[in-house]
Amino acid sequence: MSSLLKVCRATSRLGSLRRSFAAAAIPEPDRNPDVKYTGIFINNEWHESVSGKTFPTINPSTGQKICDVQEGDKADIDKAVKAANDAFKFGSEWRRMDAAHRGLLMYKLADLVEQNRAYLAALETLDNGKPFHVAYTADLPLVIQCLRYYAGWADKIEGKTIPITGDFFAYTRHEPIGVAGQIIPWNFPLLMMAWKIGPALAAGCTVVLKTAEQTPLTANVVAQLAAEAGFPPGVLNVVPGYGPTAGAALAAHMDVEKLAFTGSTEVGQIVGRLANDSNLKRVTLELGGKSPNIVLADANLEDAVETSHFGLFFNQGQCCCAGSRIFVEESIYDKFVEASVERAKCRTVGDPFDRSNEQGPQIDEEQYNKILDLIESGKKEGAKLGVGGEKMGSSGYFIQPTVFTDVQDDMRIAKEEIFGPVMQILKFKTMDELFERANKTMYGLAASIMSNDMDRVNYIVQGLRAGTVWVNAFDKFDASMPFGGYKMSGNGRELGEYALDNYTEVKSVCIKIPQKNS
Repeated sequence: MSSLLKVCRATSRLGSLRRSFAAAAIPEPDRNPDVKYTGIFINNEWHESVSGKTFPTINPSTGQKICDVQEGDKADIDKAVKAANDAFKFGSEWRRMDAAHRGLLMYKLADLVEQNRAYLAALETLDNGKPFHVAYTADLPLVIQCLRYYAGWADKIEGKTIPITGDFFAYTRHEPIGVAGQIIPWNFPLLMMAWKIGPALAAGCTVVLKTAEQTPLTANVVAQLAAEAGFPPGVLNVVPGYGPTAGAALAAHMDVEKLAFTGSTEVGQIVGRLANDSNLKRVTLELGGKSPNIVLADANLEDAVETSHFGLFFNQGQCCCAGSRIFVEESIYDKFVEASVERAKCRTVGDPFDRSNEQGPQIDEEQYNKILDLIESGKKEGAKLGVGGEKMGSSGYFIQPTVFTDVQDDMRIAKEEIFGPVMQILKFKTMDELFERANKTMYGLAASIMSNDMDRVNYIVQGLRAGTVWVNAFDKFDASMPFGGYKMSGNGRELGEYALDNYTEVKSVCIKIPQKNS
């Protein structure tokens, strides 16, 4: 075995050792968490669907049904929007509430989420398939941080006084926009809920949230916790259902003033058209990506391999910002490929409740088959398969960690968003070539650079058309740091102060100053 492979395996073992130390603080998960809420949450009450329909939510580790959930559609969206509008009416409890008290309710909700952290992580693992230790140590802390961050903003959304000409006093008010319709994806159900409701509630909006049909369970728990925290009826409403029915109804609703959507670019285009064709509601979209991860020759190879591995395989590769096009400088390409293949061989896949596993199943059969189809296209189009490329197990939606090398820009695996555990490694020679190839995509969500030469790094940062650029890191998120994309990766920003702009209207007030009689 080469010394490099020994180093790579040592890196993998070191990662496992770090996880074992962290595991000491991770509780033993409940593998069969009680599913407490399967209804539609409107006005702080649980409802059955108007149609009487339900749909199954599936455990992706087994392919078996967990339970049936009430299936919301247009009639249920109408009920939820009416409740949200009633809660938003001028003079309502929510509108009269001091901004500081709004913040206190959000702090209380964050506290309740923290108290139920182990339960929520277990339910997320059951419904989504992500490893429990990831849900507990990554997703839930970010959810709690996000709610507390925006709780702190609730009484700090301020206007300005404007020195205009003449005897007038002018000022601006930043007012809540109204009812916010929010549609979240299945890859980070709890976290995407927090990203959506955090700025909306801080700004004083009311919310109708449509959950992904694959993962409806954890958002229902948070909705119940919001009621327990003291949020007035109608402020937060949650409707599980399908995109073409419930999601479309929410996007097109004439009484929804703001729409926030996270999901694929294809569906984002649909909901954007529905929103525009209805009442020109304000829209923010966080969509797909095919993010370039650039590894320069001076990078620390061991760190670059491990960071790139994490940047692609984290969350079963089901990240919109995954570093799925890895551009490696020619002089270190072979070494990087060798170590990356070896690292992927060391990746542990299996039962997501077993803390020794790094990777769980893909979300559902549709996504599973899509990934396998793209893997086959890579083989047929001439990419070199370094490792993986096959399904795993006799049940569930598990796929081997897969690494393709000698990938060319025109291959499907280099162009399409795979959303799975499939790494593509490409070679580059010059900076001019790199910029052209890295930006030659309809997406522009994220990018990363691995290098210790900060002059080159800062030069490359300026040339990349992406909403976030990580340097010697990947998937570092913080509630205070805005996130969003260029081009067809969407519009608007989530997180940070920037997200509050999406949920407020600016009202100018101009008052004539009376003149004293001389």
